[in-house]
Amino acid sequence: MDVIETDVVIVGAGGAGLRAAIAVAEADPSLNVALTSKVYPMRSHTVAAEGGAAAVIKDNDSLENHFNDTVTGGDWLCDQDAVELFINEAPKELTRMEHWGCPWSREPSGHVAVRPFGGMKVERTWYAADKTGFHMLHTLFQTSLKYPSIKRFDEYYATDLLVEDGRCQGIAAIELRSGQMRVFAAKAVIIATGGAGRIFPFTTNGGVNTGDGAVMAYRAGVPLKDMEFVQYHPTGLPGTGILITEGARGEGGVLINNEGYRYLQDYGLGPPDPWPRKKAMELGPRDRLSQAFWHEERAGKTVATPHGQAVHLDLRHLGEKKINERLPMVRELALSYMGVDPVFKPIPVRPVVHYMMGGIHTDIDAATPLAGLFAAGECACVSINGANRLGSNSLTEILVFGGRAGRGAVEHVRSGGKDVDRTAIEEQAGEAQKRVAALFQKADGTETVVGLRKEMNHIMETGAGIYRSKESLEEACKTIGELRRRYADVRLEDKSNVFNTDLVQVLELGSMLDAAHVLAHSALNREESRGSHQRLDKTERDDETYLKHTLAHYTGEGDPRLEYLDVKITKSPPGERVYGGAAS
Repeated sequence: MDVIETDVVIVGAGGAGLRAAIAVAEADPSLNVALTSKVYPMRSHTVAAEGGAAAVIKDNDSLENHFNDTVTGGDWLCDQDAVELFINEAPKELTRMEHWGCPWSREPSGHVAVRPFGGMKVERTWYAADKTGFHMLHTLFQTSLKYPSIKRFDEYYATDLLVEDGRCQGIAAIELRSGQMRVFAAKAVIIATGGAGRIFPFTTNGGVNTGDGAVMAYRAGVPLKDMEFVQYHPTGLPGTGILITEGARGEGGVLINNEGYRYLQDYGLGPPDPWPRKKAMELGPRDRLSQAFWHEERAGKTVATPHGQAVHLDLRHLGEKKINERLPMVRELALSYMGVDPVFKPIPVRPVVHYMMGGIHTDIDAATPLAGLFAAGECACVSINGANRLGSNSLTEILVFGGRAGRGAVEHVRSGGKDVDRTAIEEQAGEAQKRVAALFQKADGTETVVGLRKEMNHIMETGAGIYRSKESLEEACKTIGELRRRYADVRLEDKSNVFNTDLVQVLELGSMLDAAHVLAHSALNREESRGSHQRLDKTERDDETYLKHTLAHYTGEGDPRLEYLDVKITKSPPGERVYGGAAS
């Protein structure tokens, strides 16, 4: 088995992974970085982000405002020391992106433009039209090419963390081009593999977001934190799950039901003030807007489409010039996928799974409890997002904590310690290789990837969706547990070695089932409603019992072992969430 020796190995080459790689190269050019990814970097899910990235830059804003919006939006489940660090580092990171060539949209004066975003009381979202993630990922990728110490390994699927003597010492990964297992031996590993939104059937997430990195850490003994918190974005296109950016509402778009009524004023989000908007309404937090849709649907006030119920996002009053200038991709997506030109007709939209607030348990420096292992981006939970992420914080988060993960890895390598135990990790990689080989040798598998994935998607949507109950979550836990047992009989159809996408889908399904298992059990045990986690049977927030993070530990075939960790409160005690109207 080939062994690739390096100083730092990064799993995932999207925004967080690229930022981490650059940080390593900047901090110590003598260190070698292996940047692995199961897809070409520019196909990472960061490229799909549309709306923008948050950081204080205008005179009418302040770091205190950004702190309060983030903590309030997260329903006080955020670790406030991490939020404080994040909001202070955010302007520096976005300015650095400017220097690296990111084409931020401008005001007529030439200053960087900002737009309003959901849950914010002041405009602070930097944007590049409505293709912000695309431009940020290009900027990071091009910047990474400057550093000869960064070596890319595109289309490598990581299967296992290699842990010996209490230290993470590398990864095992399949080179998809050849089908061969490779060992990456390293003193530090950074996981930056994104979220796990594909465990749900209707999601904005690309096909790559299957929770591989988080589950790889989980199986290696690192707890997953706050996995019960799943953010639905209120405006996805029915049928496809494609996102219509919050920037569309930031520019003045309004949501109306089948009566042409701006229904959000009935859900504690303020009266429909004329633009410029003084109340929250369409720029309320994502969890509240998604929950409002749920109630409208049950009241029979939504619009029927071939792909289920929807409401209308109306941009017509903005005019063609502004839509083409600020929201060109929104117009393109609506035309291409719905046959609707938003200049003349409203766009049908509905809530869609968008973001996982939970992930690998890390501290403020992106370090996990496992020595030598770091994590950043959506796969990690630091936690700045709490129970509901503030819109446009995520693109900034990948920069702030991707950079910290890279610098933390450098410090870990510099601190010395023992060399990598090659004999031990090669033996572990050999076991990983045997598990994969067993899939090829199995001749009598009775289960299919498509069948198991369809059942998983269905039970997650019905049992752990926008609203949950004890009964629905118990059913989800039972069903996912059974699906995990049936997964042992999954059949590999393609027995070839070269670019075996069937093999990748089998392995991804295993990751998704483990992620879904943790999510359902974490949600069942949190007997309260907070942020994106809404229980029909436990409708109140319970700070006395549940102002805590959930930590889920892997137990093999059994249910996860759950522990709880106090939330770090520094200066903002839990209070009411108020968005332009009554507390909500």
